[in-house]
Amino acid sequence: MSTEAAAGISPSIDLARPKRQGLRVALAVTVGFSVGLLNGSVLPFLAPLFATQFLLASYSPPGLRQGLGTVLLIFIVGALLIFLTGLLGDRPLVLLPLLWLFYFSCFFAQGRQVGGAAPALMLVIAIVVPLLDILQRDLGESIVAILAKAVSIGLLLTWGAHAVFPDTGTADANAAPPSRLDPGRVTRQAMVSGAILLGMVALCLIDPRLATAMVIPITVASLLSQLELTMSQRAAVGLIALNLLGGVAASLAFTLIEMKPTLWLITLTVLLVSLLFAGKAVMGTTTGKVFGGGLTTFLILFGLGVSPLPGGTPELFSTRIAYVLFAIVYALCMASLFWPKPRNASH
Repeated sequence: MSTEAAAGISPSIDLARPKRQGLRVALAVTVGFSVGLLNGSVLPFLAPLFATQFLLASYSPPGLRQGLGTVLLIFIVGALLIFLTGLLGDRPLVLLPLLWLFYFSCFFAQGRQVGGAAPALMLVIAIVVPLLDILQRDLGESIVAILAKAVSIGLLLTWGAHAVFPDTGTADANAAPPSRLDPGRVTRQAMVSGAILLGMVALCLIDPRLATAMVIPITVASLLSQLELTMSQRAAVGLIALNLLGGVAASLAFTLIEMKPTLWLITLTVLLVSLLFAGKAVMGTTTGKVFGGGLTTFLILFGLGVSPLPGGTPELFSTRIAYVLFAIVYALCMASLFWPKPRNASH
């Protein structure tokens, strides 16, 4: 008799919850992406990306108060970042340390496993706002409006996905266990991760060739959240492969869409790719984080491809893959060099 049966737990129920959550992610991503294109959104990947973060953070949907609080927080943080960027854009020696402090706070919250989806959302916003405000002024609407709309739609997608695939269980199987890391090490790792991410954001701001390469710093942030120096070599290879797979899937999908640019084909493509990644991304383990990172890479690259920013042009297949590979190599090398080593690293 299995342990689950002895405990009175139905294995089918345990397996059904992740499957339903995977379907929720796929539904939210597909609907959100398609609606973004229909509405002519400049960044159609933002709303499904935010919905994915909400769904991957918990099997339970956010409450109304939590959802409204998140929208308000995004609005306030976005407005503050735009104010600081506009005020200090020509004084990088002042702006960059403030951005580092923000990145550090997000990574620290992730390391202590507090805040649910909020730290990941804040990281994306703190990357997108400076890049758009400094490099892409002609967006047609304010950055704060874009962010608030994307988060609001992301919440609606999350609630809608739960309504379509309801869950009768009460336990949150996707909740992460309490962090067992030493608080001092979490602080040091967050400080270094903030500096690593800041270096890439600064490079994108300085190098005109990377003006539309938003995927690079977002991928770096995603990898720093996925990476664990104690993970096995096989897990590290899987992390690299799955993030690259997200880039390859986005590039192949964009090539297909270029030949026949129809909404139904885009919708079908997004649905198939999101189903491919979502099933594992909802497991709440290190593997789940990696699959979630692959889905994030796909959404950003494909979104930038089908709806390029003003003044930009879609990059070649090889260029888009090179962006992802560059982000992977940069994040892995910098983390290996500067992250605090585990105490048993020498054994």
